[in-house]
Amino acid sequence: MKTKQEKFWKNEFGKDYIDRNKSELLLASNTSFFSKIVERTGPLSSVLELGCNVGMNLKALRRLLPDCRLSGVEINDAAAQQLRKWGEAEVILDSILEVDIQETFSITFTKGVLIHINPDYLSEVYKRLYDYSEKYILVAEYYNPTPVSIDYRGHDDRLFKRDFAGEMMERYSDLTLVDYGFLYRGDPTFPQDDISWFLMEKR
Repeated sequence: MKTKQEKFWKNEFGKDYIDRNKSELLLASNTSFFSKIVERTGPLSSVLELGCNVGMNLKALRRLLPDCRLSGVEINDAAAQQLRKWGEAEVILDSILEVDIQETFSITFTKGVLIHINPDYLSEVYKRLYDYSEKYILVAEYYNPTPVSIDYRGHDDRLFKRDFAGEMMERYSDLTLVDYGFLYRGDPTFPQDDISWFLMEKR
């Protein structure tokens, strides 16, 4: 483990996160969200999620893309084991700062993961999102125009907000913005966690 943030998510706090973030309502909300993404991308043959936890995003994508190959990278062993039991996704137990994958995917994405990465190592995650993508990259995270660190359930240096997509497009000149939007926790039908999302395409 390179960072204290990785150790944080690999151990007990990562296990506690599992039960807080799996429900039928979240699965329905995720399905609604990813339907918007798939409308913009068209058919996808393969997906890679960096930081997949127990697979609530991958399970939503399975509802929309029954023939798509689903893969995810997860640092927490308990979460990875739960997702493996589902049996419909390849699960790679590793840190997204360390993982080395020798293939590319129609789309790579994070959802609520970049916010927990040590800012000094964000460039490594950006590179993996970019290198492993054949065409599309999606980031769905807390947005702030300038980098800030905020308290996360009583812990310092565990949650960071910034313009992740903007930084990626500055870094990789062939990335263009396809679409963006906001998921509101107060949505009466499909609530999420005040996440801003950005869909980018390699051209």
